[in-house]
Amino acid sequence: MNPAAGTVVAVLLSLVSAAGYALAAVAQSRLAAASPAQDGRGALRALLARGQWWSAVGLNAAGALAHVAALHYGPLTLVQPLGALTLVAALPLGAYAARRRVTRTEWRGALWTLAGLVGLVAVTGPTAPGEALSLRESLVVAAATALLIAALASGRHHPAKGRAPRGLGHATASGIASGVASALTQTLTAALALELPGGKPSWWQTALLALLISAFATGGLLLSQAAYRGGLAAPLAVVNLSNPAAAAIIGVALLGETFRAGAWGWLVAAGASLVAARGVVLLTKGGSPEAVAAGAGAAAVPESVAAAVTGPVAAAASGAVAAAVPEPVAVAGPAAMAVVGPTPVPPTDPPRTPRELRRVPTPRLGGRGGRGREQEMSLNSSS
Repeated sequence: MNPAAGTVVAVLLSLVSAAGYALAAVAQSRLAAASPAQDGRGALRALLARGQWWSAVGLNAAGALAHVAALHYGPLTLVQPLGALTLVAALPLGAYAARRRVTRTEWRGALWTLAGLVGLVAVTGPTAPGEALSLRESLVVAAATALLIAALASGRHHPAKGRAPRGLGHATASGIASGVASALTQTLTAALALELPGGKPSWWQTALLALLISAFATGGLLLSQAAYRGGLAAPLAVVNLSNPAAAAIIGVALLGETFRAGAWGWLVAAGASLVAARGVVLLTKGGSPEAVAAGAGAAAVPESVAAAVTGPVAAAASGAVAAAVPEPVAVAGPAAMAVVGPTPVPPTDPPRTPRELRRVPTPRLGGRGGRGREQEMSLNSSS
């Protein structure tokens, strides 16, 4: 195959890989949103029982195979930047699955992150083919990475700040795990080819490397699933950034690799990191207004219920406090005894108006005058 045809095939396979990774990320994000927040073995069993999870695993595997095939037909400097298109493809796919539009802030964040990621990939490739890790170096890297992942995954966040900080910690841990798995895969390839530094490895050493690769790859997948509880765009951007960063740190620290262009490469990498960080911040703030409004409405329901419950309780409590310290009431006559007396005593006579009190007749017997006054009394009482 001529170089031009190989380049075309590499580009097509890179696009297929980016689409596979994007679809897998969308599937994991929707699964995380639909699944209840659980921890421990129960959450893992519930996850393994979902067909959507295995679809995401299959899409991730397809994306990885397409990426490896693209590296066979094209150079690393072409395939790696095209892999950054995963984020650009995942944004509209996730918005379509959620039946909303991608916001301007999300597009801006995606472009900033893509620019930073392309800058990092452009200068982090080795200037010369690097050596593989020795078995001892592999074990040290695996132990240090396990401690770092445990610290990132167990980080707590303030309830008022939402899930984003913890989700980004999980995303960082996921990218680091995937990057270390890639570095250990290079070591395993060298071991199988009998080119591992330090001599020919034994069978149990090769099996141990394969076990470590499986553990980090599976851990990275599970950590990304946990990261997508806080959204899709920002965790996916952090995963795509921390993966090559971890591989670059291992290459520079242990394999004698360096950034391209010498000191300028370090400056470009620092600037690209700042640009990518700006993009991640924008993606964190760029949620859809509909989702924010729905979340606010959902949060307002418990508050209204709490207000409806605590309102009468507070009123009853204030009434009890007011009743405990009674104010003096100026009431004359029998009504005062009925209010402030030790026991309620109903008044024996109905209250009379001042007009009736003025017209109380003196009872007389016989005569027209007596009958007239009795009629007047009956008229007053009827009125």
